[in-house]
Amino acid sequence: LFIKSANQRHLGKIFYQDVYGMREKKYEYLGKKDIKSTQWERLKPSEPYYFFVIKDFSHKASYDKFWSIPEIFTQSSSGVKTHRDHFVIGFTKDEVTQRMLTFTSNLPDELVRQGLSLKDTRDWNLKEARDKVKKEDWGKSIISYSYRPFDDRYICYRPEVLERERYGMMQHFMKDNLGICVTRQLSTLNFSHALVTDKIGDMCFVSIKTRETGYFFPLYLYPEKSNPEKHSSVRNLMLFEPQIDYGARKPNISPGLIEQLTKHFKKTPPPEQIFFYIYAVLYSDIYRNKYSEFLKIDFPRIPFAKDYKLFGKMAEYGKSLVDLHLLKSPELDPPIAKFQGKGDNRVEKLHYDHSQLFINKDQYFEGVEPGVFEYQIGGYQVCEKWLKDRKDRKLSLDDIKHYCNIVTAIKNTIEIQKKIDNIYQKVENENQT
Repeated sequence: LFIKSANQRHLGKIFYQDVYGMREKKYEYLGKKDIKSTQWERLKPSEPYYFFVIKDFSHKASYDKFWSIPEIFTQSSSGVKTHRDHFVIGFTKDEVTQRMLTFTSNLPDELVRQGLSLKDTRDWNLKEARDKVKKEDWGKSIISYSYRPFDDRYICYRPEVLERERYGMMQHFMKDNLGICVTRQLSTLNFSHALVTDKIGDMCFVSIKTRETGYFFPLYLYPEKSNPEKHSSVRNLMLFEPQIDYGARKPNISPGLIEQLTKHFKKTPPPEQIFFYIYAVLYSDIYRNKYSEFLKIDFPRIPFAKDYKLFGKMAEYGKSLVDLHLLKSPELDPPIAKFQGKGDNRVEKLHYDHSQLFINKDQYFEGVEPGVFEYQIGGYQVCEKWLKDRKDRKLSLDDIKHYCNIVTAIKNTIEIQKKIDNIYQKVENENQT
């Protein structure tokens, strides 16, 4: 309700109240209350956002002094947008290959359109895309792809079949690299939207929810060799030609940050250590809770330790998390989960009961503790999401082993987060002096 006054010379007064609950309860509340009887709360919106809801910005002065993720990593972009996941992404390389064989066949366009459930868009035309791809060696463009948490799939990574391939940034993941994917804004209540990758990744890698687009920040950049014969348009880049000098990679980290850390530590920390430190901070529950309001509205800001031993310890924990989340950690063996029961391994209706996660009426994963089952990375409840995405599919032995590793990785992640919080407050204390 807005009331305009011609005599108003200053900012208006903003009053706020909200009601949680079922629709019937809200109707009941509205039926009993009016403007005068409602217990309003006075808001004092401040720049630059002028929120019309209650926000706790009591830590703003200290938080604004931290380094923003885009300030730390000099180059970044949002993830790949396919606009047609069902066509270009598959669980196996063969799935994608078979679709592409149909797409590049001599079948009429309308049959291909119907068979592959494809539609023209403002920026994409099936006939034009088919004509272009038929001339290319598309088979070598089917590569591993970070699709969802702990869920690498295969993608035909060609500009002719993708809406936004983000090649300018994703090219740096075609060789040895690491990257952090985070969101800029949240539509959910709490921040858990950070995940490492070593591959080209999807814009919905950490969340599919509105406003929670994933942005990728690579650790290293691989400079591209000049080629005057090559058209400058990103859409025309041939993805797997030898155009990049992979021996001349450079850190994608602000020289200003490196200079600051070198001044504090009396030595220069390697890029990987900085990366691992940042990852540890992003997984601190103290950090996530204290700055929750800020993490909803912009990229995370990172406080850096001034003591090298503290910095190094945080980085150790961050490296452990990275190894776990890439499923490369020795801590995954032996796994804490086991697959039990007899059947055909088909994922049907999920049912969770006392650390047992049933995929059908006879078979289940044992050792999935409640905290692990409920664990969220971004917009996904990981243990549930991975299996739901495979409904009506039969799990292979590799799938079962992979899932047991996911459960083990999350269990160890929770333990490491506790260790991080045991020392994170020291980082805060150093930044207050």
